[in-house]
Amino acid sequence: MTSTANELAVSVASSFEEWQDLVSRSFVSLGVTRDGSRRFRGGIRSRVLTDVSLCEITASSHTVRRTSTLIGRDTAAFFKLSLQLSGTGLLIQDGREAVLSPGDFAIYDTSRPYTLTHDDDFRSLIVMFPRTLLDLPVDAVGRLTAVRMPGDTGLGRVISPFLVHLAQNLDQFSGATGLRLAHNALDLVTTMFADELGTTGPNHTLVDRIRDYIDANLGDPDLCPAKVAAAHFISTRHLHNLFRAERTTVATWIRSRRLERCRRDLLDPLHGHQSVAALAARWGFLDAAHFSRIFKAAFGDSPSAYRQRRAA
Repeated sequence: MTSTANELAVSVASSFEEWQDLVSRSFVSLGVTRDGSRRFRGGIRSRVLTDVSLCEITASSHTVRRTSTLIGRDTAAFFKLSLQLSGTGLLIQDGREAVLSPGDFAIYDTSRPYTLTHDDDFRSLIVMFPRTLLDLPVDAVGRLTAVRMPGDTGLGRVISPFLVHLAQNLDQFSGATGLRLAHNALDLVTTMFADELGTTGPNHTLVDRIRDYIDANLGDPDLCPAKVAAAHFISTRHLHNLFRAERTTVATWIRSRRLERCRRDLLDPLHGHQSVAALAARWGFLDAAHFSRIFKAAFGDSPSAYRQRRAA
């Protein structure tokens, strides 16, 4: 059974078979199993905010698996953030295991196999979003999949309550305000992940500073590897080596960050009065035709079509 009120979808499965179908329709293709024969109960309250899906799940014990075969059925790849609200969960991916208690959260990647098991009744918030929404390289985030982020220590004491409030107020989220809050939550998560990655060595700390510099100067049309290197008193060769270790290039990173900022502005009604060319120029793209080509290559639509289709 599915009902919608003010864009908040409430779905309740009357059987485990219905739950199996509901889970795959709500996220990506998944295999769902359970042990025992006691009556199953499951429901999902969900809010889809253009590019971010927020789902509060309340269900009996079961296991979801993302296998290589199921991955092959989907074309898009996402990150999923799981926040435990009640009960416990076990997330397995990339050879790591994270046991999640209430307030804890962890991230996983839908492009690689994973298992998420709940041995008893539970409630959790799942946030699913394109991988580009985290201002970190995908490979860097890959070092944190299935790593428990405790909600009662460090930055988790700030971020976990914010995520809990998202789950408690899904019915209040809508439109541009809801999308902005969802993006703010992901920015907080990015900050925590960057802090975790920054503890792995001096090079990662330097790369974090360089990424911050790039983000702060995306509107500069002259931003280039030489300028970035000079600002950090390192050679251009050393800069390229740092980003090569992250399996990307400086130019690719600058372009992807600019495109993501443009994409967000195109979705934001606050910028609805600005032309596509003006938004592109704001983030360093002075050639409108070039911007349109690379935006379409990245997101599948021209900037104008992307704005119109998401506003519909």
